[in-house]
Amino acid sequence: MSKAKILVARSIFPETIARLEEYFEVESNQGDQGWSKAQLIDKLKGKQGAFTTGSERIDAEVLAACPDLKICANMAVGYNNFDVDAMTARSVLATNAPDVLTETTADFGFALLMATARRITESEHFLRAGKWEKWSYDMFAGSDIHGSTLGIIGMGRIGQGIARRGALGFGMKVIYHNRSRLDAQLEAECKASYVSKEELLETADHVVLVVPYTPASHHTIGAAELALMKPTATLVNIARGGIVDDAALAAALRDKRIAAAGLDVFEGEPKVHPDLLQVPNVVLTPHIASATVPTRRAMADLAADNLIGFLVHNKPVTPLNPAVLASK
Repeated sequence: MSKAKILVARSIFPETIARLEEYFEVESNQGDQGWSKAQLIDKLKGKQGAFTTGSERIDAEVLAACPDLKICANMAVGYNNFDVDAMTARSVLATNAPDVLTETTADFGFALLMATARRITESEHFLRAGKWEKWSYDMFAGSDIHGSTLGIIGMGRIGQGIARRGALGFGMKVIYHNRSRLDAQLEAECKASYVSKEELLETADHVVLVVPYTPASHHTIGAAELALMKPTATLVNIARGGIVDDAALAAALRDKRIAAAGLDVFEGEPKVHPDLLQVPNVVLTPHIASATVPTRRAMADLAADNLIGFLVHNKPVTPLNPAVLASK
């Protein structure tokens, strides 16, 4: 039997490529070239599978132009680059990489929260610029983490991980808002209390966003929501670009309507709204919340497992639209 053909759309671990080559005829983008939609379509034509990383948009236009495509496996837990409805209509399986990055991402979310609250980026820039000439009592005085109120919007696995770190490690009071309330046992394990979104924004000293991106969650935090927050509060986004109105946030930071923000994701990334680059009270990182070597390897392995599992054994590990399997 001839091997199925797959496209690896971005540079990944050579070991992952070697493993995939045991099962498939692989075309890989190890040069990590940026592709337009037309180029992506050209590369996908004649391929049965695609290994994607979250930046390749798979929509109705791409699917119509690539009728041989049977599966797209994301090396990410998020999948807003997939039009899952269009994929299901075309009987193309979508998979993602959940669970393997939960604890690492929660670690980073808490690190970003601490860097934001304690003004670490601001103070480092000050030091590097040679401006530190003397100590003063209010020099880069930030806000406490311990004993403060942590508000989490999006209480999935990563949100729960952040809640545990806050409650158990720092004695924080944890409140959360989610589309659906957690069961009582899980709330108790996380030491978290359910509140409305408005109450969370008005009450929390630190707000962390971990909600998935959907059209309904677009601009979950905009000018109106920022206006509800305390002027001493901080906002951290490790969810997805588009969850926050970046222009409204930059204005709130500039006018000191909130104290600070920490952002790992942005609207239109890798571009960053220019106003965010002009305010000092923001910590900016380039979408690296899951970036440890063991975690990124696990993410790559799971994406490969999905491709092999589906195209070779018809048993993918983490399908997003399992109705496609039922139709086979």
